[in-house]
Amino acid sequence: MTQQRHFLTLNDLSSEELRQLILRATELKQMRKAGEDYRPFVGKTLAMIFEKSSTRTRVSFESGMAQFGGHALFLSPRDTQLGRGEPIEDTARVISRMVDIIMIRTFEHEKIERFAEYSDAPVINGLTDLVHPCQLLADMQTWHEHRGDIKGKTVAWIGDGNNMCHSYINAAIQFDFQLNIGCPEGYDPDPEILARGGDRCKIIRDPMEASEGAHLVTTDVWASMGQEDEQKAREAAFVGFCVTQEFMQVADKDALFMHCLPAHRGEEVSAEVIDGSQSVVWDQAENRMHAQKALIEFLMQ
Repeated sequence: MTQQRHFLTLNDLSSEELRQLILRATELKQMRKAGEDYRPFVGKTLAMIFEKSSTRTRVSFESGMAQFGGHALFLSPRDTQLGRGEPIEDTARVISRMVDIIMIRTFEHEKIERFAEYSDAPVINGLTDLVHPCQLLADMQTWHEHRGDIKGKTVAWIGDGNNMCHSYINAAIQFDFQLNIGCPEGYDPDPEILARGGDRCKIIRDPMEASEGAHLVTTDVWASMGQEDEQKAREAAFVGFCVTQEFMQVADKDALFMHCLPAHRGEEVSAEVIDGSQSVVWDQAENRMHAQKALIEFLMQ
């Protein structure tokens, strides 16, 4: 019996598999736009377990599964007691016997690892406090559609060394690009994850310097979900880290801007940048659905 594949971080797939996945995502997108009826998963069910709320993750997974002819089951924090009553191992054993694939969006990464260990069905990480790999599939697809191969390019990550930053470090390894991490002291990415990035990743305290010559400039909110009480302290720490037109001017002349959304205009990014001609955030948001469809297809076949 072949071992069950899961997608908990970008490192669960090989570089080649990730590249193929991105090409397939664009293919599925084109099929959808052409009105092609492709429903390989009629009668199949995706369970979506949300401990953290979401707009894009829910809509993209639910729509994608419906387009495949399958069904998506939404389980809110009120509907599941992950690790609060019933052990995670038991929940995993039970749910995975009833559905064909599972997506989990939660806080602690260790929780999704334990769930996957006991699951008979493939498990997809829809976001944890550690990483957000599905977003990176969409980001890499978006880059590829606009600019081709990202290998050898420079990406500037501006802001908190958070789960998105961690996934960019993993992406730098898997897709072979340079990553400049522009973050203030005290907001560095996890040292272990950063170390794995080797000489591909470097921390640059001056965000403007981090953006110099970058082919892609990307950011995220300063206070993620669950950090609302730190908002004021973070606003003070991130003074000068708002991605403005000046950042884009020192970047490569063909640089793109990305943001995983939701965005706070005037905080981590200016309205001029996110609504400007170099911004591809709406393609990026749409590509969540296409990239995840490619991922579901890969894991289920």
